[in-house]
Amino acid sequence: MEKQPPLDADRRITGTLFVLSAPSGTGKTTICSQLCQLVPDLVFSVSSTTRSPRTGERPGIDYHFVSIAEFERKIEAGLWAEWARVHGNYYGTSAEFLDAALVRRQTVLLDIDVQGARQIRKRYPDCVTVFIMPPSMEALQTRLAARQTDDAATITKRLTNARDEISQKDQYQHIIVNDDLQTAVDEMVALISQYR
Repeated sequence: MEKQPPLDADRRITGTLFVLSAPSGTGKTTICSQLCQLVPDLVFSVSSTTRSPRTGERPGIDYHFVSIAEFERKIEAGLWAEWARVHGNYYGTSAEFLDAALVRRQTVLLDIDVQGARQIRKRYPDCVTVFIMPPSMEALQTRLAARQTDDAATITKRLTNARDEISQKDQYQHIIVNDDLQTAVDEMVALISQYR
């Protein structure tokens, strides 16, 4: 694949970047997956990580798996649009990928937490930010328990994190309540059409 030239100040970014954030268990991953099937030419930004792949994860689809040395080299070079270190592993979004897609006038979808979204807004002030809300904390607790992937302590921690994330929802331009999955997806499709 031919390497894209770096952006200079005179090149105008003409694509649209959509940034979605939501507490764990709100349905953001499912919404993103459906949007990629429903919206023509929508480009999903796959994050990079230094952790090892988990069972069933596919390189380039679930994550780009990179070495710590490569990740840190890109930090030094300013090549991450956002990055964080979580539980000893790095996670980040490639600025090279976003810049190249936006210069090609593509519509890009980014699934990211509130901390990452804050970094993205600084680098891409024209991005469109959307926060996906659960209908209630009780509904969120029920959804997390129904997944049967976490113990009670982990669910409690996720709910605490959710309250913190929800307290930052006003930093987003749009808020969609995922009470009904199809309705939430339809709202997102309409929103993307509006900006395109």
